[in-house]
Amino acid sequence: MENTALFTPLTLGAFTLKNRIVLPPLTRSRSSQPGNIANTLMAEYYAQRSSAGFMISEGTQIEPRGQGYA
Repeated sequence: MENTALFTPLTLGAFTLKNRIVLPPLTRSRSSQPGNIANTLMAEYYAQRSSAGFMISEGTQIEPRGQGYA
């Protein structure tokens, strides 16, 4: 039996997603150093996964002590 619910549209607030696939932020270690600057590698990562229904992009730290990863 094939489960097709994953590929059906979903209304999320004011948005209609084309499927129920959700991707978390996963590019933090790809940022340019120093300063954790977003770069073309990160843009390429998200472009490659743009068919997901909903993507959560990176957050930013307001100062260096707020960073929770190396």
